[in-house]
Amino acid sequence: MQMPLRNGSTRRRARAGLLAGVLLLSSLSVTAALSLAAGVGAPPAAAAPVSSHAAGYAGGGMIGFGSVNLAAPVMPDPVSSPVFVGAATPDGKGYWLASADGGVFSFGDAPFQGSLGDLALQGPIVAMAGTPDGKGYWLGALDGGVFSFGDAPFYGSMGGSRLNQPIVGMAATPDGKGYWLVAADGGIFSFGDAQFYGSTGGIALNEPIVARAATPDGKGYWLVAADGGIFTFGDARFFGSWGADNLPDPVVGIVASPDGGGYTISTANGVVLAMGDEQAYGGLSLNPDATPVSDIIGNGAGTGYWLLDPEAWTYSFRSATTEATFPGSSTVVAAVASQIAPDPDTGFFCNPYGPCEEWCALFATWAWRYAGFPIPSYAFTGDIYYWAAQHGALLPPTARPEPGDAVLYGTGPQTVGTSEHVAIVTQVWPDGAIDTVDGDSGPGRDGWLSVTINGPFLPSDSLSYNGMGIYAFAQP
Repeated sequence: MQMPLRNGSTRRRARAGLLAGVLLLSSLSVTAALSLAAGVGAPPAAAAPVSSHAAGYAGGGMIGFGSVNLAAPVMPDPVSSPVFVGAATPDGKGYWLASADGGVFSFGDAPFQGSLGDLALQGPIVAMAGTPDGKGYWLGALDGGVFSFGDAPFYGSMGGSRLNQPIVGMAATPDGKGYWLVAADGGIFSFGDAQFYGSTGGIALNEPIVARAATPDGKGYWLVAADGGIFTFGDARFFGSWGADNLPDPVVGIVASPDGGGYTISTANGVVLAMGDEQAYGGLSLNPDATPVSDIIGNGAGTGYWLLDPEAWTYSFRSATTEATFPGSSTVVAAVASQIAPDPDTGFFCNPYGPCEEWCALFATWAWRYAGFPIPSYAFTGDIYYWAAQHGALLPPTARPEPGDAVLYGTGPQTVGTSEHVAIVTQVWPDGAIDTVDGDSGPGRDGWLSVTINGPFLPSDSLSYNGMGIYAFAQP
């Protein structure tokens, strides 16, 4: 069967909060890549190590606008798991950042009250909220688990319960005696003195819910969907929506004004938009490198905010959770982690892994070749499926993958219309959630994409989360 020449470029949906990246690891040079692949044919040339583009912004990692601290947060090198969420102290003079494995990092006047970094979590951390006095915080997991630190009381969780959709956000009540969890379908779960005012759990949404914000008196809340749609409940007022505006990238977060008179959202490529009395102090809309943004964090006074850019740090993709691995798995993961950054090549679909064409498959096969597996440099994602069927192993989309596996998106390997994209699995959680690293991925405009992190997400939710289902996992 003659296969198409290329396919796989995609502007991936943001993590219900989601795309991020890291700077290149200097240990994986082009020379090393070529020597490791000796005997299986020279792989496509890889990008030489470069500095993170995030360093070009004041406060790389937490890019500030308005009256916020612009100092760059200094993180461990490497961080064990991607950092996607955070929360600010009430006075806006500090903040916490949380990694997917529950690590917590404190800056400014935010006190460190403990973390989950050494605990084997069932599901990754995807949400965070601080207490009203700034002396504690909660972490929320994808599976509904809630973890309390400092003076943050534990009022219950959805951990161990069957959820229709995974948790994507949380918010605390003004007195700190309760909190809400919100799921991707807009389902609301209330604990402590947090009241239930309604949800979108029974509504057919155009796009999944990605974040929520509470009103100042705690008697209402807003939900925002990936397309910018706004849903109001309780005393939360509606000031407008972006649901019909065809935003340049998916929404990742929302901040409400202190008086409840407006709200601000950010998209995955850093476009910031405001409604009501909220003010947009700036964003990354003119950013040529398409910095991935995973969250917007307000300073509490309505005078500024930070855009969280996880691409400012390096990651090892290691957690306390034991993951099954095949020989060479860690080398594949280290290879793709070393490449996470904006595409250093200029030109339409130009890339370091092959010719100027859609290149997610070129990137995935480069990583396997780097680790010594004799796969050709394929430009069509379906060819990876057929090669694995003959030389490696194939797993159904319901199976549990391993780090280093390729995840194949679409409905089958036959054509570019059915085999849409490929990525490399970098982390697997006990609840089945995965992180991946993707070549030729967003944010950014088609033909000028990057190597990014996607996740965490449940493979069974890939169609709603990524806009594409998964038809197989392939192992070299």
